[in-house]
Amino acid sequence: MSEFIIHGKARLRGEVQSSGNKNATLPLLAASLLTDQPVTFHNVPNIRDVQAMLKLLQSLGVSAEWSGPNSVRLRAARVDECQLDPALCKEIRASILLAGPMLARTGHVKLPPPGGDVIGRRRVDTHFLALKALGASLKVDGGFELSARSLSAADIMLDEASVTATENAIMAAALAEGETVIRNAASEPHVQDLCRCLNTMGARIRHIGSNTLKIEGVSRLNGTEFTIGADNIEVTSFIVIGALCGDGVWVRNASPEHLRMTQLMLSRIGIRFEIHGPDVYVPGDQPLCVEPELDGAIPKIDDNPWPAFPADAMSLAIVAATQTNGTVLFHEKMFESRLYFVDKLISMGARIVLCDPHRCIVQGPSRLHGETVQSPDIRAGVALVIAALCAEGRSTISNIQQIDRGYERFDEKLRGLGASIERR
Repeated sequence: MSEFIIHGKARLRGEVQSSGNKNATLPLLAASLLTDQPVTFHNVPNIRDVQAMLKLLQSLGVSAEWSGPNSVRLRAARVDECQLDPALCKEIRASILLAGPMLARTGHVKLPPPGGDVIGRRRVDTHFLALKALGASLKVDGGFELSARSLSAADIMLDEASVTATENAIMAAALAEGETVIRNAASEPHVQDLCRCLNTMGARIRHIGSNTLKIEGVSRLNGTEFTIGADNIEVTSFIVIGALCGDGVWVRNASPEHLRMTQLMLSRIGIRFEIHGPDVYVPGDQPLCVEPELDGAIPKIDDNPWPAFPADAMSLAIVAATQTNGTVLFHEKMFESRLYFVDKLISMGARIVLCDPHRCIVQGPSRLHGETVQSPDIRAGVALVIAALCAEGRSTISNIQQIDRGYERFDEKLRGLGASIERR
């Protein structure tokens, strides 16, 4: 099991290049099944989750190869299997994203239960309710089996604004007969990327970026070449790192148009950053101080579906608050186990009260010290790395393959800024 050895308190400066959005890449790779023509994606992050998805696609008969350091060329000239490999599906929750395109392409798919982060129960009902509305039949027996002779348009109201369920419904509806309306659709940047890419393939998707999508089905899709946008959560990670440990950090090609709510929420704990065209600059030596509410009440940071503050950024904001002068209430609404990582921050000296599975109160600034901890999931693992960068002494963070699932060359990028971090 790999681990990071980090010596804290180094002052960081310089620039990092943002990676492509993991959460856009995975559905885009799945969308390659919707055509028998070649598709090429650029700015693909070379991370564990992407590698797992490529293996899954190859197991179905898809040709997939890296044509450059961050470019992937795929062609699903034929699709050989409808049964997904349970071992590969266990590696990655995004395996469920194959349901919609496989159903549209072959009319049949067998899905084992998906894997992924252990951050609480993550229901899959919304996916299958949407696909059933398009004409699929469903059998549940330890896994999920979907069948459909043909898909027909529907007016779908999603029972939650699930990102991956929205993406599955979009991909299936792109080849369904008639015009589908998806209401209460997720509208995150990665959902927008999927819609724009499908349109370059010949799909007809309107109202991209809204929570009501209209999709006029077509009989076939073509190949395409598409560049994936920046990963807004990785960018947020380096903004927090720059604010807590930096003497001036640039994040290049950061897609700042997707950071407006992040800018608002981080300002509540005193973090400031500047937008310069496509780049973000984080000034050093920031006077980190919590901004109270207008009536003097303790401020709250909570997550909600886009364009609200992303759930994946909550762990980053919590560790930032440990280094900010003041008190903040955090309310994580979406996953009942995501906040349990705070006990590891407490062991490092953070002053945090875990109120219940969804809320915690952070009082800062705390003097953190080095500790040996384990990364429980992608986002909490990165938060622990940030805590270690702020801490006095040496920290060891194990189970870093979790971080590798979502962050490309994270330790290399940190070393480029001057961090003392070693992988072993």
